[in-house]
Amino acid sequence: MKLRSAEELAATADPAWPHVLELIAEAAVPVQVVPPTDATAGARTLFRLQVTTRSTLGALAINCGAMLVDHGWLRLLGCGLAGLADLAEANGLGEPSPRATSPGHLVVGYDVLGGTFAVNGGGLPGDPGEVCYFGPDTLTWTPIGLSGHSALLQWALAGGLAGTFADLRWPSWQPDVSAVAPGQGLFVYPPLWAAEARSSSTVKRSAVPMTELLGSHQEFARQLADVNEGSAVRVQITED
Repeated sequence: MKLRSAEELAATADPAWPHVLELIAEAAVPVQVVPPTDATAGARTLFRLQVTTRSTLGALAINCGAMLVDHGWLRLLGCGLAGLADLAEANGLGEPSPRATSPGHLVVGYDVLGGTFAVNGGGLPGDPGEVCYFGPDTLTWTPIGLSGHSALLQWALAGGLAGTFADLRWPSWQPDVSAVAPGQGLFVYPPLWAAEARSSSTVKRSAVPMTELLGSHQEFARQLADVNEGSAVRVQITED
C-alpha cells in the first residue's frame, strides 16, 4: 500500500462533505455536527485511515469531531471528542505502514446504549462491505443489510433508527438521550440481554463513560459465550 499524506487525501476534486451537508439539511431527524476540538485532529485521523475525502468516511474524519443523529441516539465517529474515540483510535489504527493489512472490521459509530456499528472487512458475519451491528441486547454481531458507511449515514438521517430500535426505546427517551454527553452512554440494569429488562418496570439507566459501557458489553459477551440461551445467570456489578 502506497501511503499518502493528509494533504493528498484531502485534495479531491469531488469531496463528499457538501453532499453530507445536503443530507443533513433534508434529514428526517435532528442532527448535530460537533466540530473538532483540535485543529489538527481531522488531518491526523484522515492520514491514519488512508481514505480520501471523496468518501463519507473521510469527509466525517476531517470535518467533524462526531455527528449526533436522532437526538444523539447514534454517534457517527469523526476525528474525536472528549470521551469519544476518533475513527482511527476506535479501530486501533496508529501510524500507517506500507505493510499494514486492512482490519477485519471498521468501527464507524456507537449508539447511546453502547451498541456498535461497523463495516465488515471480512471478519464479521455477512458480506464484505456490509454494515454490521453489535447489540447490547444480543451481544453478537448481526448484518443489517446496508452496504458501506455512506448507506449507514443516509439510512440514519432518513429516520431508519426508529424502526430498528423501537423495542429498546422508552417514553422519555428523547429528552433522556439528549441530556447524555457525546462521550457517554446509558448503562441499563437489568442488562438489555436479560429477560427481566423486557418486562421490568424498574429498569434503571445511568450515564457512564462510553469506553466503560462498551467494555461492559464485551465482558458480558465473553462471560456468556458458552451459556445456553434461557439459562439463569446471576449478574453482580462492582465498582473499581
